[in-house]
Amino acid sequence: MAVELYPAIDLRGGRVVRLSQGDYARETTYGDDPVRVADEFATAGAPWVHVVDLDAARSGDPVNRPIIATIASRLAGRARLQTGGGVRTSFDAEALRDAGVARVVMGSAAVADPNLVSAVADAIDVAVGLDHRAGRVAVHGWTEDSGVSLDDALTWFPRAAAFVITDIARDGMLSGPDVDGLAHAIARTSVPVIASGGVASLDDVATLAGLSGLAGVITGRAIYEGRFTVPEALAVLRDQS
Repeated sequence: MAVELYPAIDLRGGRVVRLSQGDYARETTYGDDPVRVADEFATAGAPWVHVVDLDAARSGDPVNRPIIATIASRLAGRARLQTGGGVRTSFDAEALRDAGVARVVMGSAAVADPNLVSAVADAIDVAVGLDHRAGRVAVHGWTEDSGVSLDDALTWFPRAAAFVITDIARDGMLSGPDVDGLAHAIARTSVPVIASGGVASLDDVATLAGLSGLAGVITGRAIYEGRFTVPEALAVLRDQS
């Protein structure tokens, strides 16, 4: 199976931004029209668009949800929308489903209550976001250590549609993906693994595409900074499949 590409849009205050290592004080703005950006990703052939509501992740207030609904409408029939950030309850997940989201990402709430994922999975596909520093899962916008190891968390969610695994030290840093860590995670679970964090070049995309069992690659900053385009990344993924 080919590895799928998930170009990423991080929303804050209605703008397209990226954070370095999850630090809200280290923000780069890449535009003020996330709907147009999502539309361009879909037009370029991306099968998915990955949106993170940073405001909701931090405060729980889904201020960007109308934008997410507009993105979902614009993508309908062309690409599927995966959305995370502040998805803490079944109500949050169902509201996103009703807005047209195909899959929600649950992080902190899932780690706090793994049974919540099973409940939400009755309504919509759930990817569990496992964001870690050196193998320790971080929660609440990456500000707290959960006390849970990544290895343990990988065994907790049998109904997850996917795991989105982010090495926080690499996220937004263009430092290359954690290939060894991802390979270890893939070997420990039958749930599809999506890689997030560190992708800086087409060589990184090719390396991940060659990682046996990997389901997807999330990339944002490298695209925004012109290191490669969505069509170029898709071509690499097809060549490696």
